[in-house]
Amino acid sequence: MSQKTGHAVDFTSGSIGKKMIKFAMPLMFSSILQLLFNAADIIVVGKFAGDECVAAVGSTTSLINLIVNLFIGLSVGVNVMVANYFGAKKADDLSDTIHTAVAVSVISGILLSFVGFFFAPEILKIMNTPDDVIELASVYVKTYFLGMPFMMLYNFSAAILRAVGDTKRPLYFLSAAGVINVGLNLVFVIAFHWSVFGVAFATILSQVVSALLVLRCLVRDDGLLKVEFRKLKIHKNKLLRMMQIGIPSGIQGMMFSISNVIIQSSINTFDTAIVAGSAASTSVEGFAFTSINAFHQSAVSFAGQNKGAGRYDRINKILFTAWGYAFITAVIFAVTFVLFDNALIGLYVSGEDVIKAGVERINIIAWSYLICGFMDVTVGVIRGLGYSVMPTIVSLLGVCGIRILWVTAVFGMERFHFVETIYYSYPISWTITFIAHFVCYLIIMKQLRKNVNYQ
Repeated sequence: MSQKTGHAVDFTSGSIGKKMIKFAMPLMFSSILQLLFNAADIIVVGKFAGDECVAAVGSTTSLINLIVNLFIGLSVGVNVMVANYFGAKKADDLSDTIHTAVAVSVISGILLSFVGFFFAPEILKIMNTPDDVIELASVYVKTYFLGMPFMMLYNFSAAILRAVGDTKRPLYFLSAAGVINVGLNLVFVIAFHWSVFGVAFATILSQVVSALLVLRCLVRDDGLLKVEFRKLKIHKNKLLRMMQIGIPSGIQGMMFSISNVIIQSSINTFDTAIVAGSAASTSVEGFAFTSINAFHQSAVSFAGQNKGAGRYDRINKILFTAWGYAFITAVIFAVTFVLFDNALIGLYVSGEDVIKAGVERINIIAWSYLICGFMDVTVGVIRGLGYSVMPTIVSLLGVCGIRILWVTAVFGMERFHFVETIYYSYPISWTITFIAHFVCYLIIMKQLRKNVNYQ
Protein backbone atom coordinates (compact mmCIF):
# COMPACT_ATOMS: atom_id res chain seq x y z
CA MET A 1 0.00 0.00 0.00
CA SER A 2 1.22 3.50 -0.77
CA GLN A 3 2.68 5.28 2.21
CA LYS A 4 0.83 8.44 1.31
CA THR A 5 -2.08 8.97 3.61
CA GLY A 6 -2.85 12.64 3.05
CA HIS A 7 -5.44 13.66 5.62
CA ALA A 8 -5.99 10.08 6.82
CA VAL A 9 -5.46 9.14 10.48
CA ASP A 10 -4.43 5.78 11.94
CA PHE A 11 -6.83 4.78 14.76
CA THR A 12 -5.06 1.50 15.51
CA SER A 13 -2.41 2.96 17.81
CA GLY A 14 -1.95 5.84 20.23
CA SER A 15 -4.45 7.55 22.50
CA ILE A 16 -8.06 6.64 21.70
CA GLY A 17 -9.48 9.54 23.72
CA LYS A 18 -7.40 12.25 22.04
CA LYS A 19 -7.86 10.92 18.53
CA MET A 20 -11.59 10.40 19.02
CA ILE A 21 -12.26 13.94 20.19
CA LYS A 22 -10.18 15.34 17.29
CA PHE A 23 -12.14 13.12 14.92
CA ALA A 24 -15.57 13.74 16.43
CA MET A 25 -15.56 17.52 16.88
CA PRO A 26 -15.34 18.45 13.19
CA LEU A 27 -17.84 15.67 12.47
CA MET A 28 -20.18 17.10 15.10
CA PHE A 29 -19.99 20.58 13.64
CA SER A 30 -20.47 19.13 10.13
CA SER A 31 -23.61 17.32 11.26
CA ILE A 32 -24.92 20.45 12.93
CA LEU A 33 -24.35 22.45 9.76
CA GLN A 34 -26.14 19.83 7.69
CA LEU A 35 -29.03 19.98 10.13
CA LEU A 36 -29.03 23.76 9.83
CA PHE A 37 -30.19 23.31 6.22
CA ASN A 38 -33.57 22.15 7.48
CA ALA A 39 -33.52 24.44 10.52
CA ALA A 40 -32.91 27.46 8.30
CA ASP A 41 -35.87 26.39 6.18
CA ILE A 42 -38.15 26.27 9.22
CA ILE A 43 -36.86 29.49 10.79
CA VAL A 44 -37.15 31.54 7.59
CA VAL A 45 -40.63 30.31 6.66
CA GLY A 46 -41.73 30.68 10.30
CA LYS A 47 -40.66 34.30 10.45
CA PHE A 48 -41.57 35.40 6.94
CA ALA A 49 -44.20 32.98 5.59
CA GLY A 50 -46.31 31.87 8.58
CA ASP A 51 -46.93 28.94 10.92
CA GLU A 52 -48.72 26.96 8.19
CA CYS A 53 -45.46 26.84 6.25
CA VAL A 54 -43.63 25.69 9.37
CA ALA A 55 -46.11 22.86 9.76
CA ALA A 56 -45.75 22.01 6.06
CA VAL A 57 -41.96 21.75 6.22
CA GLY A 58 -41.89 20.06 9.63
CA SER A 59 -44.51 17.48 8.76
CA THR A 60 -42.34 16.21 5.88
CA THR A 61 -39.22 15.38 7.92
CA SER A 62 -40.18 11.83 8.85
CA LEU A 63 -41.30 11.12 5.27
CA ILE A 64 -38.02 12.37 3.80
CA ASN A 65 -36.05 10.27 6.28
CA LEU A 66 -38.17 7.23 5.48
CA ILE A 67 -37.38 7.36 1.78
CA VAL A 68 -33.71 8.37 2.14
CA ASN A 69 -32.56 6.11 4.97
CA LEU A 70 -32.21 2.89 2.98
CA PHE A 71 -29.58 4.48 0.75
CA ILE A 72 -27.92 6.35 3.61
CA GLY A 73 -27.53 2.89 5.17
CA LEU A 74 -25.36 1.91 2.20
CA SER A 75 -22.99 4.75 3.13
CA VAL A 76 -22.55 3.01 6.50
CA GLY A 77 -21.38 -0.02 4.54
CA VAL A 78 -18.92 2.23 2.70
CA ASN A 79 -17.61 3.61 5.99
CA VAL A 80 -17.04 0.16 7.49
CA MET A 81 -15.41 -1.28 4.35
CA VAL A 82 -13.07 1.66 3.79
CA ALA A 83 -12.05 1.62 7.45
CA ASN A 84 -11.43 -2.13 7.35
CA TYR A 85 -9.34 -2.01 4.15
CA PHE A 86 -7.43 1.05 5.32
CA GLY A 87 -6.60 -0.63 8.64
CA ALA A 88 -5.61 -3.85 6.85
CA LYS A 89 -3.54 -1.88 4.27
CA LYS A 90 -5.31 -3.39 1.24
CA ALA A 91 -4.90 -0.69 -1.42
CA ASP A 92 -6.65 -2.42 -4.35
CA ASP A 93 -9.72 -3.35 -2.30
CA LEU A 94 -9.82 0.20 -0.95
CA SER A 95 -9.76 1.72 -4.45
CA ASP A 96 -12.46 -0.64 -5.79
CA THR A 97 -14.69 0.17 -2.80
CA ILE A 98 -14.31 3.93 -3.25
CA HIS A 99 -15.10 3.89 -6.98
CA THR A 100 -18.08 1.60 -6.44
CA ALA A 101 -19.38 3.90 -3.70
CA VAL A 102 -19.23 7.04 -5.85
CA ALA A 103 -21.02 5.29 -8.73
CA VAL A 104 -23.73 3.88 -6.45
CA SER A 105 -24.29 7.28 -4.81
CA VAL A 106 -25.21 8.95 -8.11
CA ILE A 107 -27.44 6.09 -9.27
CA SER A 108 -29.27 5.90 -5.93
CA GLY A 109 -29.72 9.67 -5.90
CA ILE A 110 -31.40 9.61 -9.31
CA LEU A 111 -33.70 6.79 -8.17
CA LEU A 112 -34.62 8.73 -5.02
CA SER A 113 -35.44 11.83 -7.06
CA PHE A 114 -37.91 9.82 -9.12
CA VAL A 115 -39.56 8.16 -6.11
CA GLY A 116 -39.80 11.34 -4.06
CA PHE A 117 -41.12 13.52 -6.86
CA PHE A 118 -43.86 11.18 -8.05
CA PHE A 119 -44.93 9.29 -4.92
CA ALA A 120 -44.27 11.48 -1.87
CA PRO A 121 -47.45 13.61 -2.24
CA GLU A 122 -49.63 10.51 -2.02
CA ILE A 123 -47.75 9.31 1.06
CA LEU A 124 -48.35 12.70 2.70
CA LYS A 125 -52.07 12.08 2.38
CA ILE A 126 -51.71 8.65 4.00
CA MET A 127 -49.83 10.35 6.87
CA ASN A 128 -52.89 12.46 7.71
CA THR A 129 -51.06 15.67 6.85
CA PRO A 130 -53.51 18.50 7.71
CA ASP A 131 -55.56 19.73 4.76
CA ASP A 132 -54.46 23.32 5.29
CA VAL A 133 -50.77 22.46 4.76
CA ILE A 134 -50.73 19.42 2.48
CA GLU A 135 -50.38 21.43 -0.73
CA LEU A 136 -47.40 23.33 0.65
CA ALA A 137 -45.88 20.12 2.04
CA SER A 138 -46.16 18.48 -1.40
CA VAL A 139 -44.36 21.38 -3.06
CA TYR A 140 -41.56 21.20 -0.50
CA VAL A 141 -41.07 17.43 -0.82
CA LYS A 142 -41.16 17.34 -4.63
CA THR A 143 -38.63 20.16 -4.89
CA TYR A 144 -36.39 18.78 -2.13
CA PHE A 145 -36.06 15.38 -3.77
CA LEU A 146 -34.79 16.84 -7.03
CA GLY A 147 -31.51 17.43 -5.18
CA MET A 148 -31.10 13.82 -4.06
CA PRO A 149 -28.23 12.91 -6.46
CA PHE A 150 -26.11 15.61 -4.84
CA MET A 151 -27.16 14.68 -1.30
CA MET A 152 -26.24 11.03 -1.91
CA LEU A 153 -22.93 11.96 -3.55
CA TYR A 154 -22.01 14.10 -0.55
CA ASN A 155 -22.99 11.48 2.04
CA PHE A 156 -21.15 8.61 0.34
CA SER A 157 -18.03 10.70 -0.32
CA ALA A 158 -18.00 12.08 3.20
CA ALA A 159 -18.31 8.51 4.53
CA ILE A 160 -15.09 7.67 2.66
CA LEU A 161 -13.25 10.57 4.29
CA ARG A 162 -14.61 9.82 7.76
CA ALA A 163 -13.53 6.19 7.57
CA VAL A 164 -9.88 7.25 7.39
CA GLY A 165 -10.17 9.96 10.02
CA ASP A 166 -10.65 13.04 7.81
CA THR A 167 -13.53 15.04 9.25
CA LYS A 168 -12.14 18.57 8.80
CA ARG A 169 -12.60 18.97 5.07
CA PRO A 170 -16.30 17.94 5.10
CA LEU A 171 -16.74 20.60 7.80
CA TYR A 172 -15.21 23.25 5.56
CA PHE A 173 -17.38 22.20 2.62
CA LEU A 174 -20.58 22.24 4.67
CA SER A 175 -19.66 25.62 6.13
CA ALA A 176 -19.54 27.10 2.64
CA ALA A 177 -22.77 25.34 1.64
CA GLY A 178 -24.48 26.43 4.88
CA VAL A 179 -23.75 30.10 4.26
CA ILE A 180 -25.11 29.76 0.72
CA ASN A 181 -28.22 27.97 1.98
CA VAL A 182 -29.11 30.61 4.57
CA GLY A 183 -28.44 33.48 2.16
CA LEU A 184 -30.56 31.96 -0.59
CA ASN A 185 -33.35 31.16 1.90
CA LEU A 186 -33.65 34.84 2.74
CA VAL A 187 -33.50 35.95 -0.90
CA PHE A 188 -36.00 33.39 -2.19
CA VAL A 189 -38.53 33.81 0.64
CA ILE A 190 -38.32 37.54 1.42
CA ALA A 191 -37.47 38.98 -1.99
CA PHE A 192 -39.07 36.45 -4.34
CA HIS A 193 -41.90 35.28 -2.04
CA TRP A 194 -41.30 31.65 -3.03
CA SER A 195 -42.30 30.30 0.42
CA VAL A 196 -41.61 26.56 0.89
CA PHE A 197 -40.46 26.17 -2.72
CA GLY A 198 -37.81 28.81 -2.08
CA VAL A 199 -36.31 27.12 0.97
CA ALA A 200 -36.33 23.72 -0.73
CA PHE A 201 -34.64 25.15 -3.83
CA ALA A 202 -32.03 26.89 -1.65
CA THR A 203 -31.29 23.56 0.03
CA ILE A 204 -30.77 21.90 -3.37
CA LEU A 205 -28.28 24.55 -4.48
CA SER A 206 -26.34 24.30 -1.22
CA GLN A 207 -26.19 20.51 -1.58
CA VAL A 208 -24.78 20.92 -5.08
CA VAL A 209 -21.96 23.01 -3.62
CA SER A 210 -21.09 20.57 -0.81
CA ALA A 211 -21.26 17.54 -3.15
CA LEU A 212 -19.00 19.07 -5.80
CA LEU A 213 -16.47 20.23 -3.22
CA VAL A 214 -16.12 16.83 -1.58
CA LEU A 215 -15.94 15.10 -4.98
CA ARG A 216 -13.22 17.55 -6.04
CA CYS A 217 -11.37 16.62 -2.86
CA LEU A 218 -11.38 12.92 -3.80
CA VAL A 219 -10.49 13.55 -7.45
CA ARG A 220 -7.47 15.68 -6.51
CA ASP A 221 -6.28 13.37 -3.73
CA ASP A 222 -2.74 12.07 -4.40
CA GLY A 223 -2.92 9.24 -1.90
CA LEU A 224 -5.15 6.30 -1.06
CA LEU A 225 -8.51 7.95 -1.68
CA LYS A 226 -8.02 9.21 -5.23
CA VAL A 227 -11.07 8.94 -7.49
CA GLU A 228 -10.54 8.65 -11.24
CA PHE A 229 -13.62 9.01 -13.43
CA ARG A 230 -12.36 6.35 -15.87
CA LYS A 231 -12.31 3.86 -12.99
CA LEU A 232 -15.88 4.55 -11.88
CA LYS A 233 -17.71 1.25 -12.06
CA ILE A 234 -19.67 -1.00 -9.78
CA HIS A 235 -17.50 -3.89 -8.59
CA LYS A 236 -20.00 -6.65 -7.88
CA ASN A 237 -18.17 -8.15 -4.90
CA LYS A 238 -17.75 -4.74 -3.27
CA LEU A 239 -21.37 -3.78 -3.89
CA LEU A 240 -22.58 -7.06 -2.39
CA ARG A 241 -20.43 -6.53 0.72
CA MET A 242 -21.59 -2.91 0.90
CA MET A 243 -25.19 -4.10 0.73
CA GLN A 244 -24.55 -6.86 3.28
CA ILE A 245 -23.36 -4.28 5.81
CA GLY A 246 -25.39 -1.28 4.70
CA ILE A 247 -28.84 -2.61 3.83
CA PRO A 248 -29.58 -3.88 7.36
CA SER A 249 -28.53 -0.44 8.63
CA GLY A 250 -30.71 1.20 5.98
CA ILE A 251 -33.66 -1.03 6.82
CA GLN A 252 -33.19 -0.13 10.47
CA GLY A 253 -33.22 3.55 9.53
CA MET A 254 -36.32 3.03 7.41
CA MET A 255 -38.09 1.22 10.22
CA PHE A 256 -37.13 4.03 12.59
CA SER A 257 -38.67 6.39 10.08
CA ILE A 258 -41.78 4.23 9.69
CA SER A 259 -42.26 4.34 13.45
CA ASN A 260 -41.69 8.10 13.32
CA VAL A 261 -44.15 8.40 10.44
CA ILE A 262 -46.72 6.63 12.62
CA ILE A 263 -45.88 9.00 15.47
CA GLN A 264 -46.05 12.01 13.13
CA SER A 265 -49.38 10.79 11.77
CA SER A 266 -50.69 10.64 15.34
CA ILE A 267 -49.38 14.15 16.04
CA ASN A 268 -51.01 15.34 12.80
CA THR A 269 -54.41 14.43 14.26
CA PHE A 270 -54.05 17.40 16.63
CA ASP A 271 -54.42 21.04 15.59
CA THR A 272 -51.92 22.98 13.49
CA ALA A 273 -50.40 24.69 16.55
CA ILE A 274 -49.33 21.35 18.03
CA VAL A 275 -48.02 20.11 14.66
CA ALA A 276 -45.98 23.30 14.16
CA GLY A 277 -44.75 23.29 17.79
CA SER A 278 -43.67 19.67 17.51
CA ALA A 279 -41.87 20.45 14.24
CA ALA A 280 -39.98 23.32 15.86
CA SER A 281 -39.04 21.18 18.86
CA THR A 282 -37.95 18.32 16.59
CA SER A 283 -35.60 20.66 14.78
CA VAL A 284 -34.09 21.88 18.06
CA GLU A 285 -33.72 18.31 19.37
CA GLY A 286 -31.95 17.38 16.15
CA PHE A 287 -28.91 19.37 17.22
CA ALA A 288 -28.51 17.12 20.24
CA PHE A 289 -29.05 13.94 18.25
CA THR A 290 -26.60 14.83 15.46
CA SER A 291 -23.97 15.92 17.99
CA ILE A 292 -24.26 12.65 19.90
CA ASN A 293 -24.29 10.80 16.58
CA ALA A 294 -20.75 12.07 15.95
CA PHE A 295 -19.57 9.57 18.57
CA HIS A 296 -21.67 6.83 16.97
CA GLN A 297 -19.83 7.48 13.71
CA SER A 298 -16.54 7.69 15.61
CA ALA A 299 -17.26 4.26 17.09
CA VAL A 300 -17.90 2.84 13.59
CA SER A 301 -14.64 4.19 12.13
CA PHE A 302 -12.47 3.41 15.18
CA ALA A 303 -13.85 -0.13 15.55
CA GLY A 304 -13.64 -0.67 11.79
CA GLN A 305 -9.98 0.27 11.50
CA ASN A 306 -8.99 -1.72 14.59
CA LYS A 307 -10.86 -4.76 13.32
CA GLY A 308 -9.02 -4.52 10.00
CA ALA A 309 -5.71 -4.31 11.85
CA GLY A 310 -6.62 -7.15 14.22
CA ARG A 311 -6.45 -4.87 17.27
CA TYR A 312 -9.43 -6.35 19.13
CA ASP A 313 -7.75 -5.51 22.43
CA ARG A 314 -8.72 -1.83 21.88
CA ILE A 315 -12.44 -2.37 21.26
CA ASN A 316 -13.66 -2.11 24.88
CA LYS A 317 -11.77 1.14 25.38
CA ILE A 318 -13.28 2.52 22.16
CA LEU A 319 -16.77 1.74 23.50
CA PHE A 320 -16.21 3.26 26.94
CA THR A 321 -14.50 6.36 25.55
CA ALA A 322 -17.31 7.02 23.08
CA TRP A 323 -19.87 6.41 25.83
CA GLY A 324 -18.23 9.05 28.00
CA TYR A 325 -18.11 11.68 25.29
CA ALA A 326 -21.71 10.96 24.23
CA PHE A 327 -22.94 11.25 27.83
CA ILE A 328 -21.22 14.62 28.38
CA THR A 329 -22.62 15.93 25.10
CA ALA A 330 -26.14 14.80 25.96
CA VAL A 331 -26.02 16.47 29.39
CA ILE A 332 -24.86 19.78 27.91
CA PHE A 333 -27.68 19.83 25.37
CA ALA A 334 -30.34 18.67 27.84
CA VAL A 335 -29.50 21.42 30.33
CA THR A 336 -29.40 24.03 27.57
CA PHE A 337 -32.74 22.93 26.11
CA VAL A 338 -34.50 22.99 29.48
CA LEU A 339 -33.07 26.35 30.57
CA PHE A 340 -33.76 28.12 27.28
CA ASP A 341 -36.76 26.19 25.97
CA ASN A 342 -39.00 29.20 25.23
CA ALA A 343 -36.21 31.14 23.54
CA LEU A 344 -35.14 28.19 21.39
CA ILE A 345 -38.65 27.34 20.20
CA GLY A 346 -39.28 31.06 19.69
CA LEU A 347 -36.50 31.14 17.09
CA TYR A 348 -38.73 29.06 14.83
CA VAL A 349 -42.26 30.20 15.55
CA SER A 350 -44.03 33.19 17.05
CA GLY A 351 -47.50 32.07 18.06
CA GLU A 352 -48.01 31.65 21.81
CA ASP A 353 -49.87 28.35 21.42
CA VAL A 354 -47.23 27.03 19.04
CA ILE A 355 -44.36 27.93 21.38
CA LYS A 356 -46.17 26.30 24.30
CA ALA A 357 -46.66 23.09 22.30
CA GLY A 358 -42.98 23.02 21.35
CA VAL A 359 -41.83 23.61 24.94
CA GLU A 360 -44.00 20.74 26.20
CA ARG A 361 -42.34 18.34 23.78
CA ILE A 362 -38.75 19.48 24.30
CA ASN A 363 -38.99 19.15 28.09
CA ILE A 364 -40.03 15.51 27.73
CA ILE A 365 -37.50 14.54 25.05
CA ALA A 366 -34.39 16.49 26.17
CA TRP A 367 -33.25 14.15 28.95
CA SER A 368 -33.91 11.09 26.80
CA TYR A 369 -30.77 11.71 24.76
CA LEU A 370 -28.66 10.60 27.73
CA ILE A 371 -29.72 7.00 27.10
CA CYS A 372 -29.93 7.49 23.33
CA GLY A 373 -26.19 8.25 23.29
CA PHE A 374 -25.32 4.97 24.99
CA MET A 375 -27.54 3.09 22.56
CA ASP A 376 -26.11 4.70 19.41
CA VAL A 377 -22.47 4.29 20.42
CA THR A 378 -22.99 0.60 21.21
CA VAL A 379 -24.58 0.06 17.80
CA GLY A 380 -21.67 1.92 16.18
CA VAL A 381 -19.07 -0.40 17.68
CA ILE A 382 -21.07 -3.48 16.72
CA ARG A 383 -21.40 -2.27 13.12
CA GLY A 384 -17.71 -1.34 12.96
CA LEU A 385 -16.89 -4.93 13.88
CA GLY A 386 -18.87 -6.05 10.84
CA TYR A 387 -22.07 -7.18 12.58
CA SER A 388 -25.00 -5.51 10.83
CA VAL A 389 -27.96 -7.88 10.98
CA MET A 390 -27.94 -8.33 14.76
CA PRO A 391 -28.31 -4.63 15.73
CA THR A 392 -30.92 -4.23 13.00
CA ILE A 393 -33.11 -6.98 14.42
CA VAL A 394 -32.71 -5.64 17.95
CA SER A 395 -33.62 -2.12 16.86
CA LEU A 396 -36.62 -3.29 14.87
CA LEU A 397 -38.01 -5.16 17.84
CA GLY A 398 -36.94 -2.54 20.36
CA VAL A 399 -37.28 1.00 19.08
CA CYS A 400 -39.70 0.41 16.21
CA GLY A 401 -41.82 -2.34 17.74
CA ILE A 402 -42.21 -0.64 21.09
CA ARG A 403 -43.09 2.73 19.54
CA ILE A 404 -45.70 1.23 17.25
CA LEU A 405 -47.17 -0.80 20.11
CA TRP A 406 -47.16 2.26 22.38
CA VAL A 407 -48.94 4.48 19.86
CA THR A 408 -51.53 1.87 18.87
CA ALA A 409 -52.19 0.42 22.33
CA VAL A 410 -51.49 3.12 24.93
CA PHE A 411 -52.16 6.28 22.92
CA GLY A 412 -55.19 4.56 21.43
CA MET A 413 -56.82 4.44 24.86
CA GLU A 414 -59.09 7.41 25.49
CA ARG A 415 -57.66 8.09 28.97
CA PHE A 416 -54.13 8.43 27.48
CA HIS A 417 -55.07 10.16 24.23
CA PHE A 418 -52.78 13.17 24.69
CA VAL A 419 -49.85 14.33 22.57
CA GLU A 420 -47.55 13.95 25.61
CA THR A 421 -48.30 10.22 25.60
CA ILE A 422 -46.77 10.01 22.12
CA TYR A 423 -43.60 11.79 23.24
CA TYR A 424 -42.96 9.32 26.07
CA SER A 425 -42.52 6.54 23.51
CA TYR A 426 -39.01 7.87 22.81
CA PRO A 427 -37.30 7.43 26.23
CA ILE A 428 -39.10 4.13 26.87
CA SER A 429 -38.07 2.56 23.55
CA TRP A 430 -34.47 3.86 23.76
CA THR A 431 -33.93 2.44 27.25
CA ILE A 432 -35.15 -1.05 26.44
CA THR A 433 -33.26 -1.14 23.14
CA PHE A 434 -29.96 0.02 24.68
CA ILE A 435 -30.07 -2.80 27.23
CA ALA A 436 -30.64 -5.32 24.43
CA HIS A 437 -27.79 -3.90 22.31
CA PHE A 438 -25.36 -4.04 25.22
CA VAL A 439 -26.20 -7.69 25.83
CA CYS A 440 -25.46 -8.34 22.15
CA TYR A 441 -22.14 -6.53 22.46
CA LEU A 442 -21.15 -8.70 25.42
CA ILE A 443 -22.00 -11.83 23.42
CA ILE A 444 -19.91 -10.63 20.46
CA MET A 445 -16.90 -9.81 22.63
CA LYS A 446 -17.14 -13.18 24.34
CA GLN A 447 -17.02 -14.84 20.93
CA LEU A 448 -14.01 -12.73 19.90
CA ARG A 449 -12.12 -13.80 23.01
CA LYS A 450 -12.41 -17.37 21.85
CA ASN A 451 -10.86 -16.54 18.47
CA VAL A 452 -8.27 -13.89 19.25
CA ASN A 453 -5.29 -13.94 21.61
CA TYR A 454 -5.53 -10.77 23.63
CA GLN A 455 -2.31 -9.08 24.64
